[in-house]
Amino acid sequence: MNLGQCHNFSDFRTLAKNRLPGPIFHYIDGAADDEVTYKRNSQSFNDVDLVPNVLAGVEEVDMSTKIMGQELSMPFYCAPTALQRLFHHEGERAVAKAASSAGTMFGVSSLATVTVEDIAKISTGPKMFQFYFHKDRGLNDALLERAKAAKFNVLALTVDTITGGNRERDLRTGFTSPPKLTLDSILSFAFHPMWAWNFFTKEKFDMPHLSGHVTEGTNLAVSVGQYFSTMLDQSMNWSDAEKLCQQWNGQFALKGIMSVEDAKRAVDIGCTGIMVSNHGGRQLDGSRAPFDQLAEICDAVGDKIDVVCEGGIQRGTHVLKALSVGAKCCSIGRYYLYALAAAGQAGVERALNQLAVEVERDMKLMGVTRVDQLNRSNIRIR
Repeated sequence: MNLGQCHNFSDFRTLAKNRLPGPIFHYIDGAADDEVTYKRNSQSFNDVDLVPNVLAGVEEVDMSTKIMGQELSMPFYCAPTALQRLFHHEGERAVAKAASSAGTMFGVSSLATVTVEDIAKISTGPKMFQFYFHKDRGLNDALLERAKAAKFNVLALTVDTITGGNRERDLRTGFTSPPKLTLDSILSFAFHPMWAWNFFTKEKFDMPHLSGHVTEGTNLAVSVGQYFSTMLDQSMNWSDAEKLCQQWNGQFALKGIMSVEDAKRAVDIGCTGIMVSNHGGRQLDGSRAPFDQLAEICDAVGDKIDVVCEGGIQRGTHVLKALSVGAKCCSIGRYYLYALAAAGQAGVERALNQLAVEVERDMKLMGVTRVDQLNRSNIRIR
């Protein structure tokens, strides 16, 4: 299988599985406990049907949207995800270039493997910095100042990783960052020589935003669950979030909101956006899917704050359903990570283009020419 044969989410996943060592692939692919929530994130879209209109004159379609002050050419963007140079040696650089080319936003993680300064040099599009609230206040201050200096457009505080989820696939495969050299991992690397060659001969793996503050994850191999449980501040509360919002003094979002009560609190502390998200099913297994929670959250705060649906997006119709319920935009994670692992920048460009083509085609089939024409009159709950 090659990139030209990738036509959807599942195809990119298959190619990524072929090209990555087992522990690396399962880190992207896996989730918490029995992975019930992970599966539900996508399955939830199947419980809602689209009701199309016809004879609407859809020759020209405008997919653009505005989210947290950022103009996007399409109603989805690349969510911030960690460790991208583990998946492909170009890592975040490849995604930044692809997102810029597509006219959409790219989110950069605190646990990125490329600096915000480097991303700012190569990205021409809107940029989000995803903030993890560490115990080390000096590190928190440094992250904030670097994102400000690099002129990132949005700061997103992740609020659903107060401790690490039970990612059993990582426990079984022994996944750590950076990868540990064990008999099993060496065998897996040997069966994926191109990945191994690039990882061991290209730029040394690092999480540069953390360098000089912590050794875990950069020089000392740990699992991501371990990192969350030991390095992040479990005392983080609403006062901390409000203070960070004030310090940033710009477009500010909370990533990982799942309840109406928390959505209302986000409005109260001055947020301009929220990501309705369960961290891709990687934290609390058995929690609701974002799409299942979307309607009540949009009803409560959708006129006061920009609501993003994050989790389980695999099709253009999923995007349309989320927008119909009331989301202003969607964000994708695994979709572009599989494509990154499959073929670097070219893979991400193909993935973004294909999802955009689906959204445009599906809008025409729905009889709408702008995303703001989508509403609950064109959906039915099965």
